[in-house]
Amino acid sequence: MTHSNAISIKYHLKFLILSIIGIFLFMTPIQYKEQTSIPVAILAEELELVLGFMAPILVLVIISLSAIGSLMATMMPQSQESQQESLFQTLFHVSPVWLIIRLIGMVIAFMTYFQLGWSGIYNGENGGLLLSDGGLLPFLLTVFLFAGLLLPLLLNFGLMELIGSLFTKVMRPLFKLPGRSTVDNLTSWFGDGTVGVLLTNQQYEQGYYTKREAAVIGTTFSVVSITFTISIIQQVGLMDMFLPLYGTIFLAGFIAALVMPRIPPLSRIPDDMYSGQSSSLDESTPDGYNMFTWGYKQAIERAKQSPGIKGYFSVATKNVLDMWVGVLPIVMAIGTIGLVVANTTPVFTWLGMPFVPLLELMQIPEAKAASETILIGFTDMFLPALLIESVASDMTRFVVAALSVTQLIYLSEVGGVLLASNVPLNFGRLVVIFLLRTIITLPVIVAMAHLLF
Repeated sequence: MTHSNAISIKYHLKFLILSIIGIFLFMTPIQYKEQTSIPVAILAEELELVLGFMAPILVLVIISLSAIGSLMATMMPQSQESQQESLFQTLFHVSPVWLIIRLIGMVIAFMTYFQLGWSGIYNGENGGLLLSDGGLLPFLLTVFLFAGLLLPLLLNFGLMELIGSLFTKVMRPLFKLPGRSTVDNLTSWFGDGTVGVLLTNQQYEQGYYTKREAAVIGTTFSVVSITFTISIIQQVGLMDMFLPLYGTIFLAGFIAALVMPRIPPLSRIPDDMYSGQSSSLDESTPDGYNMFTWGYKQAIERAKQSPGIKGYFSVATKNVLDMWVGVLPIVMAIGTIGLVVANTTPVFTWLGMPFVPLLELMQIPEAKAASETILIGFTDMFLPALLIESVASDMTRFVVAALSVTQLIYLSEVGGVLLASNVPLNFGRLVVIFLLRTIITLPVIVAMAHLLF
């Protein structure tokens, strides 16, 4: 065997083996402890169990370091040399708005962990729900660790190039997206919406998505995982209807995915690249190749350019620190404030009142109870299921459960991660997108409910 052949085989094996490991870790649903999940989520859950009471302490430390580091970075004078973006600057130099949110996140985290001040902040329905042992933030701590360390297996060794070539002719006409976004979608679907957002953000920063594409993928395809959908269906007592309910969610989500990229605000986001860089993506298939052979050739080229072990761990470590420092304080601050508003004020009851006549017109039983859940899902995805579980009507619980999944934008999870990312979405845009998804998917879900009940 010649030396060049040996090198060629090495890159083929590098692409195939590392991509297969990535597919297994992020996109392969497996049965574990009587639940369906993906290996990355299972690893995160197991580490969270091992850490036990230490997990909330680690979250508190990271949120505090994020806030204090950001304060220091803001106060330090920036010389010309420091503008070469050191790791410290990348992690901690943020705009005044994000600095304030990180500081608020630290204050709320301290109040919650040490149970200081107003109990409305730290009780088990608000801050305690996020920071407690077994809460969302300890899980995000561990899922970010494994996602950050292992995401390069999906991104950097050729899988995205092959998938992108194969799916371009589906994703472009239907959703106005690159074919490689299929990987983000499947990762969210089988795994976790937050991991899908992180994947999208990294592809955007690397020049593979435009601003509009990143925003569309983050708000349309970072879907709720099968695992979480199962837990919502269990909560509302409709596991015997899992297949029709999940089919309804899929249909409503598919219709929203067709409509949302074609209307404002997503359609008005410019097709510019991140930080003015030029696009890294060319989806055309040259003469002499078909979609598979061209995708495979690009995949091998990508494997050739991929970093060695040292480079891999350098990228992976930065990924983890980026997620921890950037996302955890945002979820703590915005998630807690949203939950406090939802649980201690009648704001969402008032906001739901206009939906009562609409739901009555659609012949949904117990329309008033259902109306109170319609907008509350913006703060936390599980709240609608918790509020509706005592309602007697199966149809009403069916509609609320399906809607809470298809709304997709939740401040305590996907919404918080999107706001903390570089994807060009602000709070106002997320509110509008949430409302539009509600308006688009509700009639579809109600129509299916009337067919089934």
